[in-house]
Amino acid sequence: MSRPLIGITAYFEAARWGDWVREAVLSPPSYAKAVSRAGGAPVVLPPLNLHAIDDYVRGLGGIVLAGGVEVGAGSYGEEGEGRVPEPQAHRDRFELALARAAVQADVPILAIARGMHVLNVAQGGTLIPWLPDVLDHDRHGEQAPHVIQVSVSSKLGKAVGDKVEVVAPHTQSVRRLGSGLLAVAWADDQIVEGVELQGHRFGVGVQWHPERGDEPKLFDALVEAAR
Repeated sequence: MSRPLIGITAYFEAARWGDWVREAVLSPPSYAKAVSRAGGAPVVLPPLNLHAIDDYVRGLGGIVLAGGVEVGAGSYGEEGEGRVPEPQAHRDRFELALARAAVQADVPILAIARGMHVLNVAQGGTLIPWLPDVLDHDRHGEQAPHVIQVSVSSKLGKAVGDKVEVVAPHTQSVRRLGSGLLAVAWADDQIVEGVELQGHRFGVGVQWHPERGDEPKLFDALVEAAR
């Protein structure tokens, strides 16, 4: 059986090889390895050319909207937040356009961490720019495992079950859900940790990083939908 092509979003960063330090297209290998283990063929997508997005959507079987720096607040009509890293505007523009095109074309999407925020903003939703401002604790910023409650009737729930223990530090979160999105996973303080696109072949977003663990089910589900 042929392997469906799965696009993985990437970013520009300075990188060193030999005596050279140059801007490079970077993607943590854990994404490509997870896609490959699930039976897909990973393709890294540099945030370069908005004109190529329709070609990507036509040629790819599925898309991983990968993690990274926080989405710029201007993308959803908020003031910039000085406590978060400087946003990468070129990546925001590219990934928001890619997400919208993939949703319209019914291309399977797995949106991870930042990627879930991109998907929500692409659908007209908003984010909490600095999560500690709206909570009386900072557990979401800690590198400690916590249990997420998942709707068992959702595609996410069918893949991972009704509870999942994750490590998912984040300083942004979903505020208003975008059009067509449904919250399907929550922390114990009701912060949204997972979303799904209603009526879409496979459109799942999670706050945590399934590519970093030994749990392949979400990538299995993405690749199966891409077939």
